[in-house]
Amino acid sequence: MFLLVSAYFPIILLIYLMTKKNNWAANKALPLCALFSYLLMLFVFNFTADVVNASLVSGILLALTPIMIIAGAIFLFRCMEVTGALEIIRNWLNNISHNAVAQLMIVAWAFAFLIEGASGFGTPAAIAAPILVGLGFPALRVAICCLILNTIPVTFGAVGTPIWFGLAMTDLTPLLLQDVAWKSALINTVAAPFVVIAALAFVVEDKRQLRQNLLFIILSTFACTLPYLLLSAISVEFPSLVGGLIGLILTLLLAKFNIGLSSNNLAPHAAVDVPLFILLKASFPLWGTVLLLVVTRIPDLGIKSLLQLTAPAWQLSLGTLGDFSISAALVLKLEHILQTNITWQHNLLYVPSIIPFVFMGSLTLLWFKNSSLASVFNYTKSSMQKPVIALMGALVFVNMMMLGGEHSAVNLIGQNLASLSGEYWGFFAPFLGALGSFFSGSATISNLTFAGIQQSIATDLNLNVTTILALQSVGAAMGNMICINNIVAVTSILALHNSEGYILKRSMLVVVLYGIIAGLMGLLLY
Repeated sequence: MFLLVSAYFPIILLIYLMTKKNNWAANKALPLCALFSYLLMLFVFNFTADVVNASLVSGILLALTPIMIIAGAIFLFRCMEVTGALEIIRNWLNNISHNAVAQLMIVAWAFAFLIEGASGFGTPAAIAAPILVGLGFPALRVAICCLILNTIPVTFGAVGTPIWFGLAMTDLTPLLLQDVAWKSALINTVAAPFVVIAALAFVVEDKRQLRQNLLFIILSTFACTLPYLLLSAISVEFPSLVGGLIGLILTLLLAKFNIGLSSNNLAPHAAVDVPLFILLKASFPLWGTVLLLVVTRIPDLGIKSLLQLTAPAWQLSLGTLGDFSISAALVLKLEHILQTNITWQHNLLYVPSIIPFVFMGSLTLLWFKNSSLASVFNYTKSSMQKPVIALMGALVFVNMMMLGGEHSAVNLIGQNLASLSGEYWGFFAPFLGALGSFFSGSATISNLTFAGIQQSIATDLNLNVTTILALQSVGAAMGNMICINNIVAVTSILALHNSEGYILKRSMLVVVLYGIIAGLMGLLLY
């Protein structure tokens, strides 16, 4: 019992510190919780000092991935801002539709859906949120909205990785894996209208606008999710990518022809006509980014494998710290950290940062003949000071809680939740998936961590295995909105200070709603 209480303690402490009345900022709360979890692993879970310290080093190094993504996104949008590209895009979107709800659905829903299918890594919210703020929407509300909407497509993520790789440990046949994919998509398709409306409610202050534009919201929602559902029956790689592309085109057409929209709801800015060439030039950072993401993520094109080459081109022994190597594709690796089997790896060119964000931002400055590269770098550097501390704390915290595999604190919590629910596990299964994403910031890692447990529970309780794994996959996507890494990323990009707890509390309400819908769907699919 003491071990179980100890496992829960850092989570409860983190939620308390970040959601209490005078809440702590993430850059203070996360390092403190990381310290507590570090001490628990040493003195309560009794892992050896070498393993715990190696996990500490690995956590600090793992923080490089979200740090690079956030810095890259800040760099890209600062480039768009100083060149005037964001202003041009804002004028064009106002020309498509003056309706604020339409603009939210175009950018935060359909466009972000497409980005998730191409990239993952929390990129959709990082790209969509600054565009909406540029359109005049309030930054804090936009952050909540974008985080909530970056869930439905996450089940398939970047070309299906959370499914075909995240569930690889379950050894399902291709036919059963496809069944998991279809059930996941079906649950998400049913939940999507509720999730979308809940997200919009945080931005749209006058709730009458939601009722007046409800037809457009529903049509736009299903424009993404119905192709997504149909594709899930035949493929696990492309539901989010193709569903997002079809949905974006249809949503733009719906908005252009004012289908399902009220004429009473005007966006914060008036429309200005934008010539086609000027629009293509201004939107180049966005469509160029999407194009680069797609080209570097689809395995059949061959570039993905080149960017992930891990064979060392240069090696260096760092003594007891480990063996460091760099591959031809700039994959950085540190093996045998503190003489343990713990390894760290960072794909410098594959993680969405240098490619596409910094690359596209730099090209934008060149195309607009803007000489502000140094000022953009300085702005990015100053914006990253607090996020770096918060993300290092977050990743150390995650590493500690997941240390030990089957004997980890997170695994112990999962088994406890399963034993409490018994035969009603199907209703609670999505929340275990969400717990995995809350910690790791990745639906793929949540599936890798908990899919085996979910499969074992389903077998023991004589529940339908593919349904339980579908609920795990949906839950892993659902947890994306409350993941501390993602919250810190969005608040950093939007320059919001000490607002992580505020966002977490409100997003948690939608997690509960989403989870209830998923659980009820799971009961129907047994």
